[in-house]
Amino acid sequence: MSTTPVRAAPEVLLLDYGAGNVRSAARALERAGMAVRVTESAADVPHAPALVVPGQGHFRQVMEAFEHGGFHGPVLDAARAGVPLLGICVGMQLLFGGSEEAPGVPGLGLIAGQVKKFAAAPERKVPQMGWNALEARGDSPLLRGLGPDAYAYFVHSYYVPVDVPVTDGAVTDYGVPFWSALSRGNLHAAQFHPEKSGAVGLALLANFRRELAPA
Repeated sequence: MSTTPVRAAPEVLLLDYGAGNVRSAARALERAGMAVRVTESAADVPHAPALVVPGQGHFRQVMEAFEHGGFHGPVLDAARAGVPLLGICVGMQLLFGGSEEAPGVPGLGLIAGQVKKFAAAPERKVPQMGWNALEARGDSPLLRGLGPDAYAYFVHSYYVPVDVPVTDGAVTDYGVPFWSALSRGNLHAAQFHPEKSGAVGLALLANFRRELAPA
């Protein structure tokens, strides 16, 4: 009698550099079917089959923590070598050249462009806190199967403008359209919190898992 082999859960390395909600991110990744290894050591990055970069807080503080932990060089090398990478929240913003939140502080520069701040308005509070719609653009692997009525949970004051060199992802409108999720080659990211976005967040993470271990 033949049996179907059980496919091992793909492994991801979740970076704990002191500026991300690592525990909740790890639980969400595990629920989506991934084997999660959490590390505080940049020495683990060159051996990782996939990377997840969380982040929350001020861009300068997050980037300084990233630098202090020695992650900058190894993560850049891995990303440029084609290792799949998922950035979450400020972890998405780090992929760009910099942010209006911290002028003069460079990001990773993996994608050209600057992160901008929402302009406050009577009808629009800053930060954006709550649910908002995802409008798929192009063909991001993260968004496949989510459908036209997908909503996700956001907490942020800064955003990735739609004029950056990205064609595949999701656009959300909060007085101004911005990339709320994106894929470009091996780089993937979500501005919203997948771990707080219910079935939509879990589906997005499951799609990332499929990128790591396609059927």
